Amino acid sequence: MSTTAGLTDEQRSLQGAVRALLAKRSDSAAVRRAVQEPGGYDATLWKVLCEQIGVAALAVPERFGGVGVGRRELQLVTEELGRTLTPSPMLGSAVLAATLLTELDDDAASERLLPRIAEGAIAAVAWADQAGRWADGAIGVDGRTLTGDAHFVLDGDLADVLLVVADSAVHEVDPADAELVHTPTMDLTRRLAHVRLDGAPGNRIGPADARPALRAALDTAVVALAAEQVGAAAAILELTVAYSKVRHQFGRPIGSFQALKHRMADLHVLLEAARSAAYAAGNGTLHPSAAKAYCSEAFQTIAGEAIQLHGGIAITWEHDAHLYFKRAHGSAALFGTPADHLRRLERETE
Repeated sequence: MSTTAGLTDEQRSLQGAVRALLAKRSDSAAVRRAVQEPGGYDATLWKVLCEQIGVAALAVPERFGGVGVGRRELQLVTEELGRTLTPSPMLGSAVLAATLLTELDDDAASERLLPRIAEGAIAAVAWADQAGRWADGAIGVDGRTLTGDAHFVLDGDLADVLLVVADSAVHEVDPADAELVHTPTMDLTRRLAHVRLDGAPGNRIGPADARPALRAALDTAVVALAAEQVGAAAAILELTVAYSKVRHQFGRPIGSFQALKHRMADLHVLLEAARSAAYAAGNGTLHPSAAKAYCSEAFQTIAGEAIQLHGGIAITWEHDAHLYFKRAHGSAALFGTPADHLRRLERETE
């Protein structure tokens, strides 16, 4: 299935530009160098993505210095980033934070913060609690001060802009007033942090009940993540098929054995079904939670099978298979597990 099917000329141009840049600047060696950087990503590459392609401005409305496109364009970028496992602030800042600020419909805050995000500044949303629940927030509010701990904050320790979800509202907090601690994770290509607040001053943005805005922002992030999972799953499957053509057993490429052919064919079908689910969610014809649950499980299955089909080499540091495997399991838990999203689907479709 062509990944350009049904795209407009502008969308194909966006996809092609991102893919070409990553092919030049984000191969396996570059990704491994990037995760060793102090911020865990290649800041120069992120600057090029923002200044030459405008990826950080996609979700920002035009009146606030952005492009103002829809979820499908965000997916085109995250899918390409997923293919290469490129570490970047795209998902947490340019997707989640930018969408949340837009959905809050607070012009003063948008005028102040969205142009910075569109230019590439890193915005982080402190939201989930220690159990990974993305609901009303993990932070408590006392007047205009905030106290508590938020976990799994994307790029939280690098934040130029910090948005804190507390008691169903969103508050802006000066990063200097928070304790921001990088959290080591299994997936080295996804940077998470722990945000601790102890009486930090907060400025509420938008309404006191921001739950509709929070849900819309989380849905957009979930849809973008589904496409990222599809891109990564496609890449590890391609690596596996290529390996099966050069690895020999009993004087033959292992890919010539019928049992392995069937396994890889099944994985291809699973991948294309996940691709269809992600794209349907991006176009608004499938519930975001359905795409998140399906793409998470598909990516985990494909990555797990890839480990098996590669054999022992897959778990060595030098090979990339383990990087995709770790991304698959980390992404499945991000923004809620497949089980969480299936429960949401059951509630909302009764």
